[in-house]
Amino acid sequence: GYKPVVFEKNERPGGMLTYGIPSFKLQKDVIEAEVEIIRLMGAEFRYGVEVGRDVTLDELREQGFKAFYVAIGCQGGRLAGIPGEDAEDVTVAVDFLREVNSGKIDALPGRTIVVGGGNVAIDVARNACRLGSEHVEMFCLESEAQMPASEEERREAVEDGAHISCGWGPKEVHLDEAGRVCGITFKRCTRVFDNEGRFAPEYDENDLRRVDADRVVMSIGQSIVWGNLLAGSKVELGRGQGALADPQTYQTAEPDIFVGGDVYTGPSFAIDAIAAGHEAAVSIHRFVQPGSTLTIGRNQRRYTALDRDDVVLESYDNASREVAHVNREREKAAPFSEYVETFTEEQVRAETARCLGCGASIVDPNKCIGCGLCTTKCAFDAIHLDRDRPECSTMVKYEQKLPSLGKYALKRAIKIKFGKK
Repeated sequence: GYKPVVFEKNERPGGMLTYGIPSFKLQKDVIEAEVEIIRLMGAEFRYGVEVGRDVTLDELREQGFKAFYVAIGCQGGRLAGIPGEDAEDVTVAVDFLREVNSGKIDALPGRTIVVGGGNVAIDVARNACRLGSEHVEMFCLESEAQMPASEEERREAVEDGAHISCGWGPKEVHLDEAGRVCGITFKRCTRVFDNEGRFAPEYDENDLRRVDADRVVMSIGQSIVWGNLLAGSKVELGRGQGALADPQTYQTAEPDIFVGGDVYTGPSFAIDAIAAGHEAAVSIHRFVQPGSTLTIGRNQRRYTALDRDDVVLESYDNASREVAHVNREREKAAPFSEYVETFTEEQVRAETARCLGCGASIVDPNKCIGCGLCTTKCAFDAIHLDRDRPECSTMVKYEQKLPSLGKYALKRAIKIKFGKK
């Protein structure tokens, strides 16, 4: 029932979905269609407005805004702190992907070197391949088994033409006489994590490898760019400059400011940010309603993990996931359009047959009284009650009740319609 206003500093909505994820994974018209639905529901979008620069939180409060949800994400990148990285042809992954998704880069000749081994580094490499780079190679500290990027992502990068070299860390970016990037030297990484599992890489400085490069893209982490957004507020920042907030309500030390997504958790999945938005909306709704509590009645979301070493799922379908068809012809014709097709009807049937039966639960007879209310509340009609021994029931059949129920319903309808208010 509210009319929220979204302040977006970019020209288009969607954040990292728009400016970070490649179009061949998520086409931009899909995002725009989703945003249009939100707009038609009553939300207002103000583009090209950076809070903290164009307008302050105090000014918005004076305009009548009662609560704020900050979800600016991790829009900055990180450099490695090595000589030569301040050159023009050295960039960070977030900026590179933003330029590509904004249409500012339509060709990328020469050799592209990507430093990093995560899924974002994979996106950079695949974009470079599709933009025409003659040679694209990724260098990461981890071994192939330790790489943060998923096996599927690595396979797709190799299919696009990228090369992956594991166990190397950047040492120095080399520049030519004009100050342009001409190469980069890597040093062998002998260990990434210490005995306690903390990130503490060690190198063999005598084992070096130099490769030619026309550009270097650093994909070794993201950072939060606050600007002046929090100027004068009580919001506290923690590790990595992320905002500190209540883990259940997302409320910060400034009562009317709530945070969520990467700016609170650090770089994570899009679905996590979406989930945080749902919870924050509940908190804000309660916050602006006098006398409400932000916590009572909330789902605590405390779960006990299964003992994976002692679990048997033999009674379930253990078939592998269906694999969508890849349209290579479409990929060649339009490299930046989605080329992975949707499931066929047969694949949908096979995939849904793998689902666990959520209705196959054990009913506690000490709690369930058989009222059947759950069968009417389940929006998916997934819950059904059956009598094991119907011959023992003394209840009148439902069909026999209909005439009397109908008369009562009619009398009640007339009384409600014409009775005293």
